[in-house]
Amino acid sequence: MAETRVRFAPSPTGKVHIGNIRAAIYNWLFARHTGGKFLLRVEDTDLERSTPEAIQVLFDCMKWLGLDYDEDVFYQTKNVKRHMEVVEQLLASGHAYKCEKTSRDGKTGTVVMFKMPKEGVIEFDDIVKGHMAKKAEDVQDFAIVRSDGSPIFHIANVVDDIDQRVTHIIRGDDHVENTFKHICIFRALGAPVPQYGHLSMIVNAQGKPYSKRDGAAFVGEFAEQGYLPEALFNYLLLLGWNPGDDREVLTREEMVKLFDLTQVHVTAAKFDLKKLQWMNGEYIKRLPRETFKSELVKRVEESGLKAEGVDLDFLADQLQVRTKFLSDMPGNCAYFFTDDYAFDPKAVEKRLKKDGVPELLEDLANRFEKLDPFTVESGEAMVKELSQGQGMGPWVHPIRVAVSGRMEGPGLFEMLFLLGKGKTVARLRGAAAKLRAGEL
Repeated sequence: MAETRVRFAPSPTGKVHIGNIRAAIYNWLFARHTGGKFLLRVEDTDLERSTPEAIQVLFDCMKWLGLDYDEDVFYQTKNVKRHMEVVEQLLASGHAYKCEKTSRDGKTGTVVMFKMPKEGVIEFDDIVKGHMAKKAEDVQDFAIVRSDGSPIFHIANVVDDIDQRVTHIIRGDDHVENTFKHICIFRALGAPVPQYGHLSMIVNAQGKPYSKRDGAAFVGEFAEQGYLPEALFNYLLLLGWNPGDDREVLTREEMVKLFDLTQVHVTAAKFDLKKLQWMNGEYIKRLPRETFKSELVKRVEESGLKAEGVDLDFLADQLQVRTKFLSDMPGNCAYFFTDDYAFDPKAVEKRLKKDGVPELLEDLANRFEKLDPFTVESGEAMVKELSQGQGMGPWVHPIRVAVSGRMEGPGLFEMLFLLGKGKTVARLRGAAAKLRAGEL
């Protein structure tokens, strides 16, 4: 059998849409699964948008996601001479002709048209969608060279696929109509027709194509928001494919081993941001502890705080299982490193603005001050005794907000242990005083 050769052929614009990068992921996995080659072709003929900066954004996104390619990057602009040679070949064989066309701005010029066959059926077996067919007479002749002499997508795309010896073309199903045209060009040139697989669209909750209006839509935006590349890669893979069981978080090795293009779903894939957020948290949980701890220290110190004064190993243990985004740090833990922490107004209103709370906090401060030893277990036992089996909520919630300013975080008694007795007592008394003074 011939070696499998697939390509990712984006037109760089400075932003890489998740729909395009999902096609790249599927191509990459197909190549790795079959032991074939994954090629990168930069379709850079739109010189206004395909700037060096835009192309670098594409490279950066692919590197971030671990989408390595097997041969030198193929630039479409460097193959224009070859495109035009093939056009001359089609003109000579009668598969193309020149004619005068008037553009939208009223200018008339000579274009080259591809002559579609007028009889028969154009058909192919799509790896994803199954058998596809269309009467040749239903596809009109189409332009392959503009009046300014530049080759159009249809001819450039096919010629480049021939030159790169592409065996399988995996792309979005918005290209299905193009495929009927391209098959005819391949045949007119006497070239083997690649196998096609058309991927369903990614849609929003309303079933419409997912776009910027629905939230982050470009790879760079997800990176900026703190998503891990492994999480985004895994999630995009599952938008249209699954391993056939209930597994969702997969290693790259498992993905390569299990990926089967024939099992890609035909129906549109609905983008679920909450699912992606959950998956990001799952990947953060799986980070090596030292990696997570290093991120914690780096982000705390970048915020202007000193990452000291607490047991960082124990703190990392507490935060890692609860962190959905690395960018949430240090916001979700700054109170461990400074006594000048902010109070969430909603948390204050809900947990501290109740009759008797200042007195409750003072009483708790006195009790914690006498607690010896001051441990996770002793703190929890003390509050449990106070609650007399009625639930610890009336004590736990005010304590948490008083010492951290927030309603969520690590386990409360783990938090208090990390802060230490001195800070815990001082913060409880400080919060009580601020409440009495109307400062909270």
